[in-house]
Amino acid sequence: MTELLLRAGFGTARAESLPGDASKRYARLHGGPRPALLMETPGQDYLDAFLRVARHLDAIGVPAPAVLAEGPGAALVEDLGPQSMADALDAGADPVPLYAAAARTLAKLHADPPPGGLPAWDAPRMTEAATATFLDWWWPAVFGAPPDDAARAGLRAALLEMLTPFAAEGFVHRDFFPANLVPTARGMAVIDFQDAARGHPLYDLVSLIEDARRDVPEAAREAALRAYGGAPDAAAMAALGAQRHLRVAALWVRLDRRDGKGHYLAHGPRCWAHLARALEHPATSPLRRFLDAHVPPRLRGNPA
Repeated sequence: MTELLLRAGFGTARAESLPGDASKRYARLHGGPRPALLMETPGQDYLDAFLRVARHLDAIGVPAPAVLAEGPGAALVEDLGPQSMADALDAGADPVPLYAAAARTLAKLHADPPPGGLPAWDAPRMTEAATATFLDWWWPAVFGAPPDDAARAGLRAALLEMLTPFAAEGFVHRDFFPANLVPTARGMAVIDFQDAARGHPLYDLVSLIEDARRDVPEAAREAALRAYGGAPDAAAMAALGAQRHLRVAALWVRLDRRDGKGHYLAHGPRCWAHLARALEHPATSPLRRFLDAHVPPRLRGNPA
């Protein structure tokens, strides 16, 4: 780490630790030649994924933190400032221009093919992710016991049937929402992109305008759709949204039961409401049939 900082001209900089998560640690560097963050990752694979996407974003002109230097398991990246789009919204900023700027960045992100080496985010992977989270965490928390083999097979078949028609090979950020976006003079910048994959790009638009963490005003939603390029494929939005909302509603339960982070359950009702709207579209009928057979509407929410 010392060698990396010396090589980049930050040998005398003071490091201020920032809140992190399980996958990485950040420190803001003060006193260096330019605003920068030191990012420590859990391994080289993680860093390689980050660098691969960072180079791609730079090549296609999408605002993102510039990589200033790199070393084993760590990188020095441009510091875009302390305020994310989520922070700006929480402080009372007008959401309409922010969501429009985010959608313009998203349209630019999706205008080019993804770089090589990204993992797939296709029907089988999306099915696996949603099935594991929903059946391993939400189901036993609500019913008091794990699902039987028939229920597992039924949900897997329903999700595959719903998602397979919407196969695509575009760039998918996978977590394109305000906490991972930063307003800058260059436009809305993208961060936390190391989990990017190949899949249907509209998954990102769902993440933005059907946010699991905050209500999006209708005017901001409409501004985002206009900036992205008009009305998207409603069937794809419904199917992709249904998978995401089911998975994330169960993710909040996992964070509560496994990690003791019960405050995330506050977002559960929003996710279930998003899911209910998605299930009104014919494209989601396989999942709707499964839920009608196994999960009565009165149970569609956080565990009691």
